[in-house]
Amino acid sequence: MPRTDGYDLWLSYEPIDTEYSKKYASLIKQVQVAESGDISDVIANELELALNKLLGTYYPIHKVKSFSDTPGTVIAATLDTLIDETGCSIPVDLMPKDDGYALFTAHSSIYITAISEKGVLYGTFAFLRLLQTGKPIENLRISSSPAVRYRMLDHWDNLDGSIERGYAGKSIWKWNDLPSRIDSRYKDYARACASVGINAAVLNNVNTQPYILHEDYLEKAAALASVLRRYGISVFLSVNFASPMILGGLGTADPCNPAVIQWWKEKIAEIYSYIPDFGGFLMKADSEGQPGPYAYGRNHADGANMLGMVLAPYGGIVIWRAFIYGFGENDRAKKPYAEFAPLDGSFMPNTCVQVKNGACDFQPCEPVHPLFGAMEKTNLFLELQITQEYLGQGNHLVYLAPMWKEVLDFDIAADGTNVGQRISRKKSIPLGEHTVDGMTGMAAVSNIGADKNWCGSLFHPVNWYAFGRLAWDYSLSSEEIAREWAVCTWGNDETLLNGIMYILMNSWKACVDYMTPLGLHHIMKYDHHYGPDPACDEGDREDWKPRYYHRADKEGLGFDRTAKGSNGVAQYRKPLEELFSNVETCPEKYLLWFHHVGWDKVLSSGRTLKDELAYRYNLGVEEADKLRAAWVAVREHVPLEQYEAVLEKLDIQCKDAREWRDVCVPYFLSFTEEC
Repeated sequence: MPRTDGYDLWLSYEPIDTEYSKKYASLIKQVQVAESGDISDVIANELELALNKLLGTYYPIHKVKSFSDTPGTVIAATLDTLIDETGCSIPVDLMPKDDGYALFTAHSSIYITAISEKGVLYGTFAFLRLLQTGKPIENLRISSSPAVRYRMLDHWDNLDGSIERGYAGKSIWKWNDLPSRIDSRYKDYARACASVGINAAVLNNVNTQPYILHEDYLEKAAALASVLRRYGISVFLSVNFASPMILGGLGTADPCNPAVIQWWKEKIAEIYSYIPDFGGFLMKADSEGQPGPYAYGRNHADGANMLGMVLAPYGGIVIWRAFIYGFGENDRAKKPYAEFAPLDGSFMPNTCVQVKNGACDFQPCEPVHPLFGAMEKTNLFLELQITQEYLGQGNHLVYLAPMWKEVLDFDIAADGTNVGQRISRKKSIPLGEHTVDGMTGMAAVSNIGADKNWCGSLFHPVNWYAFGRLAWDYSLSSEEIAREWAVCTWGNDETLLNGIMYILMNSWKACVDYMTPLGLHHIMKYDHHYGPDPACDEGDREDWKPRYYHRADKEGLGFDRTAKGSNGVAQYRKPLEELFSNVETCPEKYLLWFHHVGWDKVLSSGRTLKDELAYRYNLGVEEADKLRAAWVAVREHVPLEQYEAVLEKLDIQCKDAREWRDVCVPYFLSFTEEC
């Protein structure tokens, strides 16, 4: 069982079943870690903590320069050290790549090895995960390398401690205390991230405050970087495009202006003087009021390449978000493609375009973003959202891995190439004194806050965990990841695990059914996006109003994105364009996304649209009730405090599901009365 407050997450290392502990104890007699640096200290500390707690036996961890060949030794070292000091060479078929690792048995000892120290750290956590989940460790032969190079959490944290779309308390970054006071929570955050392979963190909100680049805050960021790098995590910053004007006093931020370029050169040199391994910039430009290159007649490649040019000598990268809208387009979802697809091949090798999983805005269910099928010559990062802005936020228990898997497995090029393959393509390109190798990545908006349980409930950390695991290996199944997290967090009580697995594996479908079935989208309440408000006319822009998206009238429901409407389908490659264009072949989960459908249209169920809509909303309520019932059924297997904390969330979820049904069904069906 985890600690009642949930602070230890999936790393509580509670004692495992006696049968397994005896078996593991017979195979592990001592542990030796190569004496090399800060990361090796972290490895040694983690092995000592975990083995002593899991197996209930004290294991001294030896930091050594030379290794013994005593049977039953666990040896953690880089490949070079392993070969030099033990003469043991890794089997060729297990050779890891990049920051990957290998676990193998030789001479009755267990080896954890990698090319880099970071790889050994990831291998250490993988080895401990085998013990936590009761997997065999005899005759180990495991090799695993990350699918993408950058596996990044984007923190939408503000300098005042608030978090945009944060539902778990204030920011964990205590800017007022830094750099002199280093909170112990920073280390625990880094440890949790490293355990699932996350290796980068953007510290501040994309709707950024320019003062993050002031020397006072650079010193604070450097203090955070000193903690995070020990766990293999690089620091990135979100920056404001107009920083040369706001901080530098210039009269322009034109990316082609020599004075602007010089200001950025000097600022970047200053950043690297504080943080020598600084990762680079995340930029949100010309979107939702943020300044950008449009004001100067420039495009997004002009802006990204200017920053890429000045970062290149240091090995830094630019991550440029494709989330833009609000420039008079007839369909907000079309804008990113319209602006970025024509720029394919224009971006420098150390720049990338970060694309949301769908073209709208982190909806409960939406089609895969068409840019993944369009920009073959550009580095693309996939952007996901862990914090459930549109999925019940910190109150609804929704496991997001099935949604993300649907995106990663989607054949976006209609040629057998799925999104996961598209974003993981690696190439090495010379760039000045550096080589840009494997500019591939996945990023996710964090759900982490200062609450004791980190994410607002005992269940919400599952999506932090799942993101890290999928960013490392997107071929993992949702079920496999869910069970890993459940066992590592809640223990191996099979009755309890079955209840937890039911909740996790059925929660996303329930959420879609009680919120936005059949391709409905963006019908949440204005501004805070919590709860239903399909009739809302608030906001000073049409594309902020739910009615803009659902288009309900006496004829039918849905946003027509066919050639007769906005023609958004044309942004997809054939035959996807034909699939989505035809109301008879369009997957029903996307039906109202692409089509304005008549109320009496008969769907695959044999029900008309108006009847199917009511059926789906009622089904969502029933499914939410079943999630709650699954938790109630394991009452005797959970400590009371934990049980009541989770039940409180599920009670809110069931109540909210009814509100969605009771608001949306009468509203939409009122249009049929006009027929």
